[in-house]
Amino acid sequence: MNAPYDGDRAQGTGGPGPAQGTAPGTPVPGQVPPPAPAPDQDPYVRDAYDYDPYRSQDLSAQDPVAEALYDRASHPPPPPGTYQEPGPLYAAPQAPGPGPDPRVWAQTPPPEPDGPSRHLPYGDHAATTQFVGVDSLVTSASDEQPEPDAFTHLYRDQQAAPGAPADEAPVATPAPSKPAGKAASLLKSSAVMAAGTIVSRITGFARTLVIAGAIGVTTLNDSYQVANTLPTIIYILVGGGALNAVFIPQLVRSMKTDEDGGEAYANRLLTLVVTLLGAVTTVCVLAAPLFIRLMSPTIAGDPKRLDVAVAFAHYCLPTMFFMGVHVVLGQILNARGRFGAMMWTPVLNNIVVIATFGAFIWAFGGFTTSGVSEATITPEGVRLLGIGTLLGLAVQSLAMLPYLRDAGFKPRLRFDWKGHGLGKAVGLAKWTFFFVLANQIGLVVVTQLATAAGTAADKLGHGGTGITAYNYALLLWQMPQAIITVSVMTAVLPRISRSAHDGDAAAVRDDISYGLRTSAVAIVPCAFAFLALGVPMSTLLYASAGKDAVNIGYILMAFGLGLIPYSVQYVVLRGFYAYEDTRTPFYNTVIVAAVNAGVSALAYFVLPARWAVVGMAAAYGLGYLAGVGVAWRRLKTRLGGDLDGAHVMRTYTRLIGACVPAAVAAGAAAYGVTQVLGSGALGSLAALVAGGIALGAVFLLAAKRMRIEELNSMVGMVRGRLGR
Repeated sequence: MNAPYDGDRAQGTGGPGPAQGTAPGTPVPGQVPPPAPAPDQDPYVRDAYDYDPYRSQDLSAQDPVAEALYDRASHPPPPPGTYQEPGPLYAAPQAPGPGPDPRVWAQTPPPEPDGPSRHLPYGDHAATTQFVGVDSLVTSASDEQPEPDAFTHLYRDQQAAPGAPADEAPVATPAPSKPAGKAASLLKSSAVMAAGTIVSRITGFARTLVIAGAIGVTTLNDSYQVANTLPTIIYILVGGGALNAVFIPQLVRSMKTDEDGGEAYANRLLTLVVTLLGAVTTVCVLAAPLFIRLMSPTIAGDPKRLDVAVAFAHYCLPTMFFMGVHVVLGQILNARGRFGAMMWTPVLNNIVVIATFGAFIWAFGGFTTSGVSEATITPEGVRLLGIGTLLGLAVQSLAMLPYLRDAGFKPRLRFDWKGHGLGKAVGLAKWTFFFVLANQIGLVVVTQLATAAGTAADKLGHGGTGITAYNYALLLWQMPQAIITVSVMTAVLPRISRSAHDGDAAAVRDDISYGLRTSAVAIVPCAFAFLALGVPMSTLLYASAGKDAVNIGYILMAFGLGLIPYSVQYVVLRGFYAYEDTRTPFYNTVIVAAVNAGVSALAYFVLPARWAVVGMAAAYGLGYLAGVGVAWRRLKTRLGGDLDGAHVMRTYTRLIGACVPAAVAAGAAAYGVTQVLGSGALGSLAALVAGGIALGAVFLLAAKRMRIEELNSMVGMVRGRLGR
């Protein structure tokens, strides 16, 4: 038996019923609505009007069509006392009466710019009443607060607890606020970081261009590169890898479990980093000659080059302290959902360095006119370049302080390290140390070999074939990785850490798959673009280096396709870090470093001096290709044998299939243009434009035929944005 609804309850056959076409509760013309009697105690409907404060926020418990089309702002509930007197249950329908009383059911007018034109019912204000449509009701459902129930006063007798007065309405429990959709939040965070990284990389390229214009790309720049790379190697070895890989999950967990939101843990971590790096920096500055000899025996064999390199190192080594401060402050902000500062502050460093080397050009002239070398550079010139390099990192780290104040974090020195979880983090960082050690050993080997090969090739008249050319090509090659993959995974990593902490392997797998497929849409075409257009890219960007820029282009082409496994490796390792597994990445990095160093040594001894560094660039990608095979199998086992491999491989296979003909067309177009216009700045620009157009057109056409889901979604999103 169906229970009668409230409008029919207590109505009989002889009483008046509601007029057809009249909304329930509309007063009959000429009739004054009497006070509504207290409802009878009906055992069938006793709990029918229990107030559920969460139902208005649960879209799955509502009728999606009726709820979306019903505009609450345009149809407010009637005020109390406007319901007609209940009549008999089975009354004959009355003849249609006049329409609704406009004083009761009038539509709320839209807001007026100069204020309300009349009084609105129920206290609404015309200037503040919000009118929403279907889109707002659906997309902003998670952000709405539950509306008060206008009919609560009618059913107080049913809602009151036993023994409570019937005239006291219960206080509704507010519905918990729901977080915004993770996809929208992720896209917003990734967009902020990508924008900051793009600007940082652009200014970084401008910095390399100014450096090349000031001191060239030959042996003097090699000495500067060795001295400037040394603090980065030591910093990552001492604690940089642990900060990036271990302490992000620890910060997230402390924010989730600690009563103070993780602020004390973050201050202890900051104090530990400042103390450790301060001591290490002091020791390293004193041992600068030893480190230069270790990095490059070729430089150590030339007394003049050794003196210049050691002088550069004395200014560059203190930058490791500011690197650590910048990273730990940035990770504290990342754990609090502030991702932009860490990506934008490096722009300040680039600006300072650009100004420094610009001042060097103004004071001593450019490399093409001065021909400056280790034998001719003055102590004042070395001092200017060294102080500018140090000042850039100092400004970059100190610029994080305003962001911390805005986030509500107050940096304080806290030395109470014992018993607060730092010991666990240090234990986890043990394997990260070995991970970084293996990686840096491979980098030292490559630096030694590239410096020796560059010196030998320079004596034969082939400049731009040493460690400077290697680093410049590597910087350009890593740009898509830093803009796309790092930005996406930096936003995803805290979420992966939470899922791993909750034991949700499916969520970890989905986020890893998302990171791989989303980044591949840009990474795979960029890898083939480097292969096809590496030479015109380098001859355009490093036109100030003259013919030496062509050799940088060959190195960039050799790096090219290695970008794909390099990006995949980065994403897959985030899964291990989310589970606080640092041992597996260590073993994986040993494989990568061993393959990289072994193939690089083979290239040094087998290839001519001019092409040795080109072979080393190819070895870099081969090392990561070997590492991906090992890391993929281990993570697949960790997640229960499922890593969404079929979906991921299908995306990468289709993208590669679309890029192969695109790269062929781009390379042919660029080669044809350079044969006509030459390889100068103008010819390189024309070749790059022609090749880029050919690459993009053929790739998009092939990708459309192959129905690449991720690319079609991205194109549709961009077209939708432009259509607005």
